Amino acid sequence: MALRALAEGGLPAVAIEPLAARAGATKGSVYHHFPNREALLKATVERWEREHTEKVIELVEDEKSPRDKLRTLFETVLDRTRKGSVEMALQAGAGNEVIGPVLQRVTERRLGYLTELFEQLGFDAEHARKRALIAFSLYLGQVQMFATLPGLVEPMVDEAVQVLTQAAIAHNA
Repeated sequence: MALRALAEGGLPAVAIEPLAARAGATKGSVYHHFPNREALLKATVERWEREHTEKVIELVEDEKSPRDKLRTLFETVLDRTRKGSVEMALQAGAGNEVIGPVLQRVTERRLGYLTELFEQLGFDAEHARKRALIAFSLYLGQVQMFATLPGLVEPMVDEAVQVLTQAAIAHNA
C-alpha cells in the first residue's frame, strides 16, 4: 500500500496517518510495525528494491539469450511504469537521507546488470557500460513521459532493443 501511495502522491504520501486511514487501521497499529515515518519509508524503498529490481532480474534470467533478456526486461519495467510511477517519486526524493542511498544502490545494480547483458552480446566492458547507461536513460525518459504525458507515448520495446543491440548483431553476424 505504501508503494501505491508513493506512486500516486510522491514522498509526502508515505506517512503513518494517511496510510493508516487508507488501510482502515489505527495509527497505533501502524506504529506497532513502524516506530516512525523514517522506518516506514525505509521499509517501503527496500520493498521497492526487492520487487522492482531483484525480482525483475530473476524473471529476466529465465530467458535464454541476452537479447531476449533485454526485451523481457524492457517489457516488464515499462509495463510496471505505466501503472504508476514509484520510480519518478523516488527520483524526485533522491536527496532524502533514506531514499538516496537505496536509489544509488539500485541504480548501480541495474547498470551492472545491463552492462553484463551487453557484454554477453559481445560488447567490450567500456561499450557495454555506455550501452547500459543509454538503456537506463531511455527507461527513465519513458517513465517520465508516462508520468507527465500519459497516452502520448507508447513503449518502443522492439525498437529500443534493436537500436541498443545493433552493433553487436552486426559484429557477430
